[in-house]
Amino acid sequence: MDIESYTIRIQGFVEKGNYHAAINIALSGLNECRRNGDQVCIDKFLSIIKGITDRLTEEFGNTE
Repeated sequence: MDIESYTIRIQGFVEKGNYHAAINIALSGLNECRRNGDQVCIDKFLSIIKGITDRLTEEFGNTE
């Protein structure tokens, strides 16, 4: 699996504010890793998804 290519594509969507597409692509990568039984890859995509949700929290979460 080419995690780097997924990461670049995901980052492009995050930079444009298209979080829905970014998460969908990350989930697709995660599912591919699961099918291959690659735990390191699974953990990488979980980290990417967490990064996206952290960014969403920063941008849209309550600041109080």
